[in-house]
Amino acid sequence: MGEPQMGDLPTSNPVIELEGDEFWPLSGKPFFDVVLTKSTIKPIYHLVVPGKFSATLPSCTIPTILTFRGKNWEMIYHGSSSYKRLDNWKAFAIDNNLKVGDACVFEQLECSSTRLVFRVQILRGDIPSEFLDKLEGDNVDAPIVLE
Repeated sequence: MGEPQMGDLPTSNPVIELEGDEFWPLSGKPFFDVVLTKSTIKPIYHLVVPGKFSATLPSCTIPTILTFRGKNWEMIYHGSSSYKRLDNWKAFAIDNNLKVGDACVFEQLECSSTRLVFRVQILRGDIPSEFLDKLEGDNVDAPIVLE
């Protein structure tokens, strides 16, 4: 037997089993990403949906589910305020040990006027401790500068 030939390859996509903190390809559905700052983590746990993406979401308050590694977290999406946000984000952040510098990718699995569902990927962004006290974390105009 020699090397497999093109005709020998299966025609269906294989199922990819994920373990640990592995990543998976996005499905082509809408998504947004957020690099976590002090305002998205302790003490206020405030997660604002980026403006460009929030324009595609309903302008109402609806139940929302975040799913990660087979577990679901229920929260509320507020789309009727001047900045669209997720409330009850704290449990998700604590349960997954999120820290300043980590990033989350929120892939929209379902979007209706009655419910939102996002699959989340967590990208750990461990920032060296010597830079943590220099982080403002209040806005995107305060980048981390490495000299």
